[in-house]
Amino acid sequence: MRPYETMVIFDTAADEAAVSDVLKRGLDAAKAKGSGPGRVERWGKRLFAYEIQKKREGYYVLIELSADPPAIADMERVFVLADEVLRHKVIRLPDKVAGRRAAAASTAPAKAPAPAAAPAAAPATTGGED
Repeated sequence: MRPYETMVIFDTAADEAAVSDVLKRGLDAAKAKGSGPGRVERWGKRLFAYEIQKKREGYYVLIELSADPPAIADMERVFVLADEVLRHKVIRLPDKVAGRRAAAASTAPAKAPAPAAAPAAAPATTGGED
């Protein structure tokens, strides 16, 4: 299996249930072909740099998963056919990048120690009076 990252931009006019349904159908299509577990990040509404299909903003979703090329093709097919999707892009992550992300996700960062108390301020002196 290969690591992939997919960015999907949904129409902001689509309701949350429709967005969730399209995401579920796309992920189910990939899982039916043996896709590994992935991560879904909902970035929310963002403005475009230029209009896409006469829209000025979209709802962004980032999907990371491991799959074989036929599974990705099935997932892409769902996104192409969905009216709620304005645009999507699938990229294959280099193995080095995917390995670093997996290692970073598996090691939880240690909780930072509480900051030390600030040193006591020196008494203020007025300048110029001697």
